[in-house]
Amino acid sequence: MNTKMTKIDIITRPNKFEELKEELRKIGITGMTVSNVLGCGMQKGYTEYYRGVPVDINLIPKVKVEIVVCEVPVDLVVKTAEKVLRTGKIGDGKIFIYDVANVVKIRTGEEGRDALQDHE
Repeated sequence: MNTKMTKIDIITRPNKFEELKEELRKIGITGMTVSNVLGCGMQKGYTEYYRGVPVDINLIPKVKVEIVVCEVPVDLVVKTAEKVLRTGKIGDGKIFIYDVANVVKIRTGEEGRDALQDHE
């Protein structure tokens, strides 16, 4: 039972998260980890004024969605995310794809694909 597992990290604008979550659910993604993160790429930040004093904001609020898949095709996840998130403007985000060596479900000790399944 040597199933290939892949981790997909999607980093994007916070205002796109709910739509992304709904579209991922429609293609069979049942579990994800979501974090509020700060970062900058091509945007380089912006200047705000606090009590009349300019303050450089170098890190932009983003949402990071982490998913591990083995049943749902990686290409489908990527295409779905691109469809939802692409505006054509700087700041749409990035998708990172990694191979996963193993997964262990702490509660049951199950490993690999079985650890990603819900057996209630």
